[in-house]
Amino acid sequence: MTLKVALLGCGNVGSQVARILLDESEELAARIGVPLELTGIAVRNVDAPREGDLPRELFTTDAEALVDGADVVVELMGGLEPAGSMILRALGNGASVVTGNKALLAARLPELTKAARDGGAELLYEAAVAGAIPILRPIRESLAGDHITKVLGIVNGTTNFILDAMDTHGSQFDAVLAEAQQLGYAEADPTADVAGHDAASKAALLASLAFHTTFDLENVYCEGITGISADDVAGAAEAGMVIKLLAIAERTTDTAGNEGVNVRVHPTLLSREHPLAAVRGAFNAVFVEAENAGELMFYGQGAGGAPTASAVMGDVVSIARGLSTGAGGGSEAQPRPTRALGIEESTTRYSISLEVTDETGVLAEIAGIFARHGVSIETMRQTISADDNGGQARLRIITHEGREAALASTVAEIEQLAVVEAVSSVVRVEGK
Repeated sequence: MTLKVALLGCGNVGSQVARILLDESEELAARIGVPLELTGIAVRNVDAPREGDLPRELFTTDAEALVDGADVVVELMGGLEPAGSMILRALGNGASVVTGNKALLAARLPELTKAARDGGAELLYEAAVAGAIPILRPIRESLAGDHITKVLGIVNGTTNFILDAMDTHGSQFDAVLAEAQQLGYAEADPTADVAGHDAASKAALLASLAFHTTFDLENVYCEGITGISADDVAGAAEAGMVIKLLAIAERTTDTAGNEGVNVRVHPTLLSREHPLAAVRGAFNAVFVEAENAGELMFYGQGAGGAPTASAVMGDVVSIARGLSTGAGGGSEAQPRPTRALGIEESTTRYSISLEVTDETGVLAEIAGIFARHGVSIETMRQTISADDNGGQARLRIITHEGREAALASTVAEIEQLAVVEAVSSVVRVEGK
């Protein structure tokens, strides 16, 4: 028995997967119990220059024929189409699929998981979240008997590199972004990273697995890091904190007491004592809280050809072992209905920076607004602005925990005060 593997796409990750399948075939066969045969690699242009020394005869433009002859299809084309059609075709044939296509999964996960169930096949996507870090399989399998309450993580290496450099060197956002582009951490168009869209896709996948339901991008509140300034980072440092772009999914209840799950991505202030605060450079980490297991953290390379190929091959081996023993087939269980709650129903803390008129009664007026909205102030610090001419001061306020809706309405009313020149930043705070 030989299991036939079709590879769709031969970019940075795809070429590494092909190399592993070819160069480590004997070791893979020993681990699995049967050999794997790479039957072909579907590409748009077989004559395009590529890194590595892959056999030219493996390349084809006929993706459909390749899929139809496979036991396992590895989709690394990216994009919504034709990747989506190829995955559905494979699953309809009863072939299992491994993909790293986070955008496609976030957009069409319910449809794809249903196709896997109907076809008696598996759909695995460890590589779609946090590169080489094995996070989806532990959530799906190791914690299947536990009750996960919260998942939060740094799942985008580009934004972590930028925020870490701003914290370490006091650099401005634009300067660090340019450096990230030069080093290859950021694309020429970095919007998907810095606007939070990449992290939002991963948040939807993490939430779907952790809470046994399906969430899509419409269920994820998304806010990027383009509004984070060097002053925000410096202010965080003064308070013993650091700013990270976090993907957060947690069980919570709405104002009526109904349970649901809130999924969000936004810049977040963390105490430097929090494990995620120590994640540097372009690394990723995911922090899981479960009722019985307690707190767990998974850390490692979040991107790159070889690390991501490692995650892909982990899924391939898992599927192949099941097929070799006759235990293969069957993807995720039928999801159970869980309400997606909006950001306004989340419980969080705010760090608010204000430019205010430096006169008697300002602090009392602002404190009164917090009290009317039922929001408690934890700390308030006043400093004279660097460019002050005698009439302006800066306030940094950190609140106690409160409902997002109450915190947001508090800020909205404060913005209307005549004594408030500007609300220069509002950043959520995670942890006590």
